[in-house]
Amino acid sequence: MRIRVLLAVGLVLIGVALLARPWAQRPDQVVPPPAAPDSAAVRVRSVTLWFGSPEGDSLVAEPRDLAEEPEFHPRLAGLISALEQGPRGAGVRTLPPGTALLHAYLDDAGLLTLDLSPAFRQGFVGGARVEELVIGSLVRTVSMNTPEAKRIRIVCGGAAFSTLGGHFPVDRPLDPDDWP
Repeated sequence: MRIRVLLAVGLVLIGVALLARPWAQRPDQVVPPPAAPDSAAVRVRSVTLWFGSPEGDSLVAEPRDLAEEPEFHPRLAGLISALEQGPRGAGVRTLPPGTALLHAYLDDAGLLTLDLSPAFRQGFVGGARVEELVIGSLVRTVSMNTPEAKRIRIVCGGAAFSTLGGHFPVDRPLDPDDWP
């Protein structure tokens, strides 16, 4: 009887192996790579970013095309990100590395509050001229590309601060006309 059981189990195993053989030998299905996005469908908008001049004595404009964002916050975040990445041309980066937009608030009077990441304050190194260029490039870039912003307030990590480097007050709204 024991031989019959072993013989039956062996036949079952052979049958299972024969049934599974075509499945095991089936070639792997090739998954086609994902299609690249249709670049013609991506809308872009032209913006002007402001960076420090190579001499460090003024700001220089750099035109750039960014993805069109219909929502206000992503549109501003794209501007700040492009500014943080630095120029593609002859300018000099102004924002400290890691600076990002956390939140943006625009009130009915046109006061835009930019809540930047702590890297904006923590990464700042420089004197009065560098501080002026950092604030100027941020205010100019945002105001020129966000016409609904009449004045700009800068905070970091949700907290107001009096000055970036000790020379220019940022604890009150900044008028873009003061940063030509």
